[in-house]
Amino acid sequence: MSVIFLILPDFLLIALGWSLLHVWRFTPHFFQQLEKLVYYVLFPALLFQSITRTPISANQATTLFIATFGLIAAGVAMAWIVVPILRPDRAAHASLSQTAYRFNTYMALSLAGAWGNQAQTTMAIMLGFAVPMVNVAAVHALARKNGGIVKEIMRNPLIIATVLGLIWNLAQLPFPDTLGVTLDRLGACAIAIGLLCVGAALSLHASRGRERLIAWMIAVRLLAMPVVAIIIGLVLDLTLIERQVLLLFAALPTASSAHVLAARMGGQPQPVAVTMTTGTLLSAITLPLWLAIAQYL
Repeated sequence: MSVIFLILPDFLLIALGWSLLHVWRFTPHFFQQLEKLVYYVLFPALLFQSITRTPISANQATTLFIATFGLIAAGVAMAWIVVPILRPDRAAHASLSQTAYRFNTYMALSLAGAWGNQAQTTMAIMLGFAVPMVNVAAVHALARKNGGIVKEIMRNPLIIATVLGLIWNLAQLPFPDTLGVTLDRLGACAIAIGLLCVGAALSLHASRGRERLIAWMIAVRLLAMPVVAIIIGLVLDLTLIERQVLLLFAALPTASSAHVLAARMGGQPQPVAVTMTTGTLLSAITLPLWLAIAQYL
């Protein structure tokens, strides 16, 4: 399948989400409730089902953890190395730094799923490992007076679904057909609804004085991170499918949840929204290029 047609359905859903809010006048409250449904119910079901679908070994899980940790650590480092160069406003940098290493989970599983069950399982495991990593890094950057990082991570539904899925898979527990069908139907809703919510969150309101910092974070997210992923895949001698999925994971635009976190923790959500929107639009160009490269790894 052409890489253009691989990513086109996701961007059409994102465009539809934007249209529902701005053209057909669905309310922001509607999308807030919809995103809560995806976050707490639909996406955990999809993660759990994806991880339990294809058998994995403890060695494979360990290797994927190391690869994911290395990639996220590189993203965090590149997000902070710019501080002595650009000398940005501290509050703006704390809010924007997360956009360099956070990722769009809906696009991740959607695109990986187009490659088959093994790719989607590999992506689901990487997502599960990466969620606590990026949350710790982002919350730590924003929280000067907030000490509830551990509690927030322990209650994260995506982490809970990942841990349960790994335990179930590694223990080779039987999977009831009825439960499988139920999770399949929940998961089928997760990606489509999640991408609609991404579209509704797009915003290009001006963010004066933050242009260079925004450009840096987008360059790290869409250009530097995929290069790091290729290097990690070679150093760790990952399998072909693992190298391809790691590259796809690294090439994703940042998550709309970055804007939510910045607003919730007293940061600067407006430049985060601009960064997320610009990065998502530019990824329509960069993603096909990286996916084409993935075919030759």
